[in-house]
Amino acid sequence: MTIRHVLLDADGVLQDLPGGWFDRLRPWLGDRSEEFIKQSWVDEVPTLRGEGDFFDHLGNHLAAYGVDVGVEELFAAVWTSIELVPSSIELVHRLRAAGYGVHLGTNQERHRAAYMRTELGFDELFDVSCYSWELGAIKTEPAYFEQAAALIGADPAEILFVDDRLDNVETARSVGLAGVHWTFTDGLDAIESRLGEHGVRVAG
Repeated sequence: MTIRHVLLDADGVLQDLPGGWFDRLRPWLGDRSEEFIKQSWVDEVPTLRGEGDFFDHLGNHLAAYGVDVGVEELFAAVWTSIELVPSSIELVHRLRAAGYGVHLGTNQERHRAAYMRTELGFDELFDVSCYSWELGAIKTEPAYFEQAAALIGADPAEILFVDDRLDNVETARSVGLAGVHWTFTDGLDAIESRLGEHGVRVAG
């Protein structure tokens, strides 16, 4: 089938966390920042499926590390310190100008998703937004892409998915989507070339 829709990941594709997670957490966690966030990424998975509340998870995690900082304060300082990547946003508009449906496919718990919807303007930017917490599945699970295709209203073979994590791309392919592994640091020439391999042409 011909690709008619492009589903784009957020972190690493459309948005960036300047300085990275470890440096952002260092004022509170010091040398434990890497250990802290890596364990948090494991423990937060249920909240990415919409199970439980991320603020409860973060509060418990901070208590376990003996860190005395308000959950909402830390969340605002780290989790919402994201910035849009201008070249990637340009790509969204160029894909739409070329006639493609352009959609968001991201693993997010509800608080960060709400920030992205409103403060980053994703509700206006995308035709369909597929947040994992609303779908009840994450991108390493085939159910995520099955539900995303249903929301988009297209056959999986008509959708091309772009993500900076290869395991997510491979799961999308297992469901029948086309998949491209790319991060914004690879540059626009790279993504245009990889899209072109699937017959997707970006407007000039």
